[in-house]
Amino acid sequence: MTATENSLTNPAIVLEPPAGSRRRPRKSKHRPAWEEPPTVGGAIAKFAALALVVLAVLGPLYTIVLTSLSPQSVISEAGGMVLVPGEITFAAYQQLLDGGVVFRSVVVSIGVTAVGTLISTVVSVLAAFGLSRTDSFLHRPILFVFLITMFFGAGLIPTYLWVSQLGLIDSYWALILPGAISAFNVLILRNFFMGIDASITDAARIDGAGDWRVLGSIVLPMSRAVVAVVALFYGVGYWNAFFNAMLYLRDSAKWPLQMVLRAYVLRGQPPQGTTGTVIELGAGGAVPSLAAKMAVMVLALVPILIVYPFVQRHFTKGVIFGAIKG
Repeated sequence: MTATENSLTNPAIVLEPPAGSRRRPRKSKHRPAWEEPPTVGGAIAKFAALALVVLAVLGPLYTIVLTSLSPQSVISEAGGMVLVPGEITFAAYQQLLDGGVVFRSVVVSIGVTAVGTLISTVVSVLAAFGLSRTDSFLHRPILFVFLITMFFGAGLIPTYLWVSQLGLIDSYWALILPGAISAFNVLILRNFFMGIDASITDAARIDGAGDWRVLGSIVLPMSRAVVAVVALFYGVGYWNAFFNAMLYLRDSAKWPLQMVLRAYVLRGQPPQGTTGTVIELGAGGAVPSLAAKMAVMVLALVPILIVYPFVQRHFTKGVIFGAIKG
């Protein structure tokens, strides 16, 4: 049967134009519009839109990084934010990381993010695995409670009183435990777990595997993508969180980086100690204030920029599939 005959019997088949012909392939009525080759005008509009998005994202970041690397003379000559590269210096970063409140806050943020992400991911995986088993004890009431928390919260004052009664005020645990689990992330994990072929887990149970063995040897290895994405969600949340620190931490020496960033950049003044004294940013000499502000912002951005590319490739499989399945 020739290609022409095939195209007549199957309308989805589109004939390729002969060699040397400039005719565009005919649109198929059975092919989605987004799979059609773009027109010249569409390609230009797409390029312009993407270029604007890239400029909107990278433009401010370029200015912030360049200003943080500029000495005071270049900043004064530019009248503020530096747009044209000039003399480069790392004095701001050297002073910020040479002791002082910024260095301590970076260590606190790294520790809270690492411990909080580990606890939240483990708790969420265990909760999602239990809820994915429809024959588990009190499956439906517990799932209903999870869904309720997505629409109704306890409120700020009850939460503060609860944290205070537990003795977590001025403790790092106050930054982790109140938000240790997210119902949204648990539901994403649960839906992904329920999408795993039941015949695989049934075969393991017939061979004598228990729940822990099924979770550790079958479910988790098949769910690395969604677990990595949920861990990224938790990690970004802990790294950028400052509200819990503002509520529960009295000692400014325990502040995470985002609180220092808020105090120094948004309020335009260095953070103050518990006695009202101004805390030194670092142990070095004088640093241009604007360069120091931009350097603190860069330090707050770098860890997320480093981690994100390694997890980004799991987003489609981890989030979209996990949200649709089930």
